[in-house]
Amino acid sequence: MHCGVCGMSGRFNIVAGFGFLAAFMLYGFVLIYLLAHAHGNLFALINIAVGLVLLRLKPSTSRNWISGLALAGMLMPLGILSEVLFGVPPLLVMAGGAAMVLAMGWLALAALRLDTAA
Repeated sequence: MHCGVCGMSGRFNIVAGFGFLAAFMLYGFVLIYLLAHAHGNLFALINIAVGLVLLRLKPSTSRNWISGLALAGMLMPLGILSEVLFGVPPLLVMAGGAAMVLAMGWLALAALRLDTAA
């Protein structure tokens, strides 16, 4: 529902939500890494949400990059699991975490530019 008085719409919720998610992911990644606890299900749900938002965007290079970065973000929980179980260096953790944060920030900007009038 669009509020003509305050200028708010669902688009603002998406932008605020993904922006907030990106900011707290930075904080959460530190805690997750320190606790060595993989949140694969969370990243799966984030990818589902990202996919639903991307379906509303016009095909573009940005959309492809956001999709790829969000998928690459799932390397983080896999990396934590690999580190804990097999002693693998945390390269996947760092790469996956960075990819997911970039995807959330980029998606927030894309949602902000989304034309909801059509």
